[in-house]
Amino acid sequence: MNIELVLFGVFAVMTLLSAGLVISARSPINSAMALVSTFFFLAGIYVLLWAHTVAAVQVLVYAGAIMVLFLFVIMLLNLGDAPHRGKPSATRFLGGASALGLLAVLGVTLGRLDALPAPMGAQQQATFGTMAAIGETIFTAWLLPFEAVSLLLLVAMVGAVVVAKSRI
Repeated sequence: MNIELVLFGVFAVMTLLSAGLVISARSPINSAMALVSTFFFLAGIYVLLWAHTVAAVQVLVYAGAIMVLFLFVIMLLNLGDAPHRGKPSATRFLGGASALGLLAVLGVTLGRLDALPAPMGAQQQATFGTMAAIGETIFTAWLLPFEAVSLLLLVAMVGAVVVAKSRI
């Protein structure tokens, strides 16, 4: 057992605990702060996978910029004192059933994977995780999903401001 395996276990457990806090927190602010810690633990996992660029982007973009945007929207909508409803409803039941279904699909998929991935060649190792390789992948193979996510974030932000403007 080496230190990388121990650190991976620690980061994985802390990521799962933080993600559980995101779901179970009563306050939206506490939930957003738990999401920040989840992003930091994921960045630690990326560092262990030798994807330092992705880890830096994770911290700067997600834990920094996106979470500031989320906190701004939460404060703009004045959700700090939102009541936590404990009674079961149909949407909670459907959400739980969907989560269990996705967990089952993930389990089946992981069960079908090979035990060890194929080793990388020297050329792949030299370019893995670099900014040039990531940029080339994003802006060639994943350009449409990248633009769709940016448009989705813009629409969500405008929608939150429109909803909050009626209260102000």
